[in-house]
Amino acid sequence: MINPGEFQNNLLLLVTTKMPYGKYNGFLICDLPEYYLVWYRSKGFPEGKLGMLLASMYEIKLNGLEYLLKPLKTK
Repeated sequence: MINPGEFQNNLLLLVTTKMPYGKYNGFLICDLPEYYLVWYRSKGFPEGKLGMLLASMYEIKLNGLEYLLKPLKTK
């Protein structure tokens, strides 16, 4: 089970981490289009922290929870 502090830190990473390569190089993870995340889901997310962030953003967009990130983007 993830602890609350780690959960909050991961949400902050979604609004501060930029995609390091590819078509959306330099885009914040939270700003990646849904179709790109769906493509990654079908292809397989990369290993490590980036893969975890992309998978998390996919689930957030899939479930319509983007509003959770809006207050964090303004900080």
